[in-house]
Amino acid sequence: MTLIGTLLIASAKADEWDKKTVITFSKRVEIPGVHLSGWGVLPAGTYVFRILHSQSDRHIVQIFSKDEKTVYATILAIPNYRLKATSKTVMTFRERPNGEPEALRAWFYPGANWGDEFVYAKGKARELAKATNTPVLFTPIEMQLEVATPITSTDEPVVATLKQAPIMAIKPTGEEVQLAEVVTTQPALTENATSPTTTSRVTEKTLPSTASSLPMIGIFGLLALAGALAFRLAAGRRAS
Repeated sequence: MTLIGTLLIASAKADEWDKKTVITFSKRVEIPGVHLSGWGVLPAGTYVFRILHSQSDRHIVQIFSKDEKTVYATILAIPNYRLKATSKTVMTFRERPNGEPEALRAWFYPGANWGDEFVYAKGKARELAKATNTPVLFTPIEMQLEVATPITSTDEPVVATLKQAPIMAIKPTGEEVQLAEVVTTQPALTENATSPTTTSRVTEKTLPSTASSLPMIGIFGLLALAGALAFRLAAGRRAS
């Protein structure tokens, strides 16, 4: 019974590890990151978002087809903080004029204060910052933005590059600034504070999508067997 209970708990928590989320866009959406050729803008439709790799200061997010058989994009993101968590998924966008598709900005998982703000290539970040009059995160490294085959493993060179890539922000004026100047991190609590204060980023570690629950299941199984053996021995002594 303990083993069965543990398996059920592990299954229920699986989506929280990779934050699997099904999203339906009613319009075209421009996305950052490394994507399949021809998929820099997603058509209206249903997609699956999941975290491929998690570090304390950055995440690697992937966008899948509805059936999860095709990876359309692999995106670098950093944790960003919001004051009030919601019970539903929240996606934020950068509105653009002249009928151009909205650009994906951030993704917040239900019930979480921490979300993922997406990082664009430098050229696109400069364009978006000017068009939307807001700072945009970017990585200054030069990398291929389109690939012929989907990225499916954390061992691929592209993912290794994203794990180490420097991240900055660019203002509407074109000025490049450090991340801390534009990203809201965990608020500093003071007695008279009415709004959050930017502090150094918290180094909480999120469970990676590759983590396995098998060791924990094995431990609970051994505990269950030991408990059953102790109960049996106690019953035998009473009988004798």
